[in-house]
Amino acid sequence: MMGAGKSTIGRRLARELGMAFVDTDKLIVASAQRSIAQLFAEDGEEAFRRRELDATREAFSGSPAVVALGGGAVTYPATRDLIARLALRVYVRIEPRTALLRLRHSRTARPMLGASLSLERFQGLLALREPLYREAEIIVSGDGRTAPVALEIARRIHALRRCHPERSD
Repeated sequence: MMGAGKSTIGRRLARELGMAFVDTDKLIVASAQRSIAQLFAEDGEEAFRRRELDATREAFSGSPAVVALGGGAVTYPATRDLIARLALRVYVRIEPRTALLRLRHSRTARPMLGASLSLERFQGLLALREPLYREAEIIVSGDGRTAPVALEIARRIHALRRCHPERSD
């Protein structure tokens, strides 16, 4: 979910695992030459989700990497199916109030929340997405500092690899 620290945690996790880090939002912006807010406003959510699917395919086409997806990526069935097939999924859970504090200090527009960044709207969006997020193999709290969260995820990934050596993602 937005405000959980996916990009910050993802960069740190990638360093811990010795992998590249890919942020699909950055791939989308680079490809479209427009901000995510502009894409939503000018093309609509459906077109944005198709771009997000393309960016996700691109992120998974190279060497294994830590990939940060936009919070709504799992709402698009084709993207959700792709990541379920190709990735070890991590859900960085965040308390709505903590996320909103972070988002209010961010310069990034959040089209799904609108300008108000209201707690009610955030909670409603989270309620819709949470069942999809809970499909992840690893679930951690993102309410604390990012370095310990990244280390906890790395520890759990290593544990899963020991239990399931056939998984190399």
